[in-house]
Amino acid sequence: MGTPVAPTFSRAALAPGLLGAIALLAGLALIDADSFIIIRYTVSILALILCVFALQGKAWWWLIGLAPIAVLWNPIFVIELNGQGWVAAQYVAALLFIVVGVRVKVPVH
Repeated sequence: MGTPVAPTFSRAALAPGLLGAIALLAGLALIDADSFIIIRYTVSILALILCVFALQGKAWWWLIGLAPIAVLWNPIFVIELNGQGWVAAQYVAALLFIVVGVRVKVPVH
């Protein structure tokens, strides 16, 4: 039995990634409702948090997918999108949140 070794990384992006995916999937039921603004706030903020973790983990290529999510779901300057494309974007964004949450490793100092 050896001496335990301190971890060299953490998966800090996992919780915001899973929360964002849950918010996006829950938002499918609220797309045409006025309360969809709450989903917009949640998704936009969590996308920006994931951007920070991706930068800390030196995985900047994830910003290619996360930055457009932060812009499209932005509740301040709303980009009106409707129809099946918007529903598909919800699913794609949820999948991206999960993948980023699992793949990004933030080094522990």
